Amino acid sequence: MIGTEKNIYFHLPGLFEFYDFYSAFLPLFYEHREYFRPRCEIGSVYGAPADCIWGGGRVGFGDADPRKVLNLMNRYGISSRLTFSNSLLTEEHLTDRKCNTLCTLFEQDGDVRNGVIVHSDLLMNFLREKYPRLYLVSSTTKVLTEFSDFLKETEREEFAYVVPDFRLNKAFEKLAGMPAGLKDRTEFLCNECCSFTCGDRKKCYENVSRKSLGEDCPDHICTAPGGSRGYRFSEAMKNPGFIGIDDIYNTYLPMGFSNFKIEGRGLGSALILEFLLYYMTKPEYQLKVREEIYLDSMLDLF
Repeated sequence: MIGTEKNIYFHLPGLFEFYDFYSAFLPLFYEHREYFRPRCEIGSVYGAPADCIWGGGRVGFGDADPRKVLNLMNRYGISSRLTFSNSLLTEEHLTDRKCNTLCTLFEQDGDVRNGVIVHSDLLMNFLREKYPRLYLVSSTTKVLTEFSDFLKETEREEFAYVVPDFRLNKAFEKLAGMPAGLKDRTEFLCNECCSFTCGDRKKCYENVSRKSLGEDCPDHICTAPGGSRGYRFSEAMKNPGFIGIDDIYNTYLPMGFSNFKIEGRGLGSALILEFLLYYMTKPEYQLKVREEIYLDSMLDLF
């Protein structure tokens, strides 16, 4: 079968938001690989500090020191991704000092290449010219629900990876027919809880973009079924677009896909741990890993 010997690369949330959590989890992951599933690797950790006007997707709240974050990721050879997926940027926003400083820092030479998740073509072109060592990821906030549009996106030379809308996750017949090179650039969003029939996803992301720009605007009110309950992993597992760990090993990996994104930047570190237990940890070691993390005196998981 195609792709059965490939590694699985998980792209994890909370680069700045969950620095303390990853300070505890990463040593455990790399020092006790016997606890974790075979061929399971960390492809990147993504996120953005608070008050980044280029930010999007979720309102950033991370307050970790960027240099400490970068040092932690470099220590374990993990790619860092800046989530700069604001969809409403204009020319004047490109001069923002904080965001440019972050790009300068994360573009540094090293063994690991870092990247930026983008929505705006304006920002994409700016980054390609000014920070060419940063690779670019096409954000799922573009809400490309037509497979033909997604396929065109994967064919663009500007992007190292493309995250399709989660409603394309099970388009198996079309996915199977993609060229191998484009499969390598596809990164599936696994655990989306948003309603499969939601028609306001773009409006929701635009609301976050406005807030990141400092605009005084009301919150987006989700009217989709279950939207008022917030994120629940148990509900996400029922979503038609949900990609479970058995799906990854038995369907996506044999089909030639190896990149999978876990959402959760706006959630708590206790729930992030549950994601990593489910997707990355062998069942017989899940309790042990949970205990190791929960008993870390430096962490407050609630």
